[in-house]
Amino acid sequence: MTAPRWQIHLLFVTQLVAMGAMEMSGPFWPVHLRMLVNSDDLFSFASVAVYVGPMVGIMLTSTFWGRMGDRFGHKSMMLRALMGLAATQMALAFAGDVWSILTLRFLQGACAGYIAPAQAYGVSIENPANRTKLFAYLQISTNVGSLGGAVVGGVILDHASFFWINFTAGLLCIACLLPVVIFLPSVKHRLPDTRLSDAGNARNRQARPADPSRIAVVLLILGVLLLARMVTQSGFSLFVLGRFEVENWVVGACYGLLALGFVTAASFWARYFEARSPRDILKRMCLVIGGCVIVTLIAGATGSIFVFAGMYFVWGGLLGATTPVLTALISRIAPDQQQGRVLGLAQSTAQMSAICGIALGGWFAQVAGLSNIYFLVGLVYLVGLFACAFGYVRMRPRTRPVQHSGD
Repeated sequence: MTAPRWQIHLLFVTQLVAMGAMEMSGPFWPVHLRMLVNSDDLFSFASVAVYVGPMVGIMLTSTFWGRMGDRFGHKSMMLRALMGLAATQMALAFAGDVWSILTLRFLQGACAGYIAPAQAYGVSIENPANRTKLFAYLQISTNVGSLGGAVVGGVILDHASFFWINFTAGLLCIACLLPVVIFLPSVKHRLPDTRLSDAGNARNRQARPADPSRIAVVLLILGVLLLARMVTQSGFSLFVLGRFEVENWVVGACYGLLALGFVTAASFWARYFEARSPRDILKRMCLVIGGCVIVTLIAGATGSIFVFAGMYFVWGGLLGATTPVLTALISRIAPDQQQGRVLGLAQSTAQMSAICGIALGGWFAQVAGLSNIYFLVGLVYLVGLFACAFGYVRMRPRTRPVQHSGD
């Protein structure tokens, strides 16, 4: 017995709104910080730290919150995250100096971290046979929110002050609290295996006990891919404004096209990878990563905003085959009673990778110039391609027995 579909859809909408609220300010923090500081050194530090801060907070606390969710229920962790997001966004709206902003951004990550508990909650109410589709669905909500939030944030900044971006985001997070409290049931653990489908039972039996080496291989690949994705984060708006000389709404639109491509392709990728073995998934993931290498190199070389935007859309479509599929694979490997902890670990890995990606991008922009940043992205993806090939070879002895036992 699984949750009614409308509860899954409500989870989708809530995550869409909350993540969209966060992305309203996402591309524009460097623009805002440039107005607050005169020192180039302080600006360089702050434009990286404003993104790294919440990631450090999530990295340090995500596994802990995951354990709390396993013990007390993941719904309570969702509510805690939404309250943390609302409070910090409201405080950011009134923050008038760089150090206050950086402190609040760190606290935002430490107190919030919504995605991991939402994923764990979804796993607790959804049939395991639909796990890859669930993660793709929730990733779609995040990326639709990213698309809408970035565009709305750009429109607000073109017509009003940065204050209204954060204030509006805080109100949206508050609005998400009520439907979660009223309509989503409290669930601590998944229902017993006897209530699941035969396919779900087989998959659950295969997942116990957890194999740390298999989880580590997938986390390595996921981490490298997320690192590559985040290299351009701190310098994106400045890169687009400097190379193409466009308005802020165009910057937001290009930023959101990555999410639009993700949304367009994620459901297809979920169906494509759903029934495949871990080794087969990694084999086909190598082709996807190779596509990311080509697309990011074209984006870095073009002088046309239209080609750049098109490459961002294609890049987003390829990313639809990475994070949700690999996260679902990690969830498949882990026992049901440890979903919060393992998904929290995956979230911490993602944040550490993002921090490294942003720091690497900031350093590279200083050394080699922001105009060359996408060539670095292509190089990191090439490293990810080798990591995925290593995972394909590494998992060979373990996948065949598991696959046969599930037939």
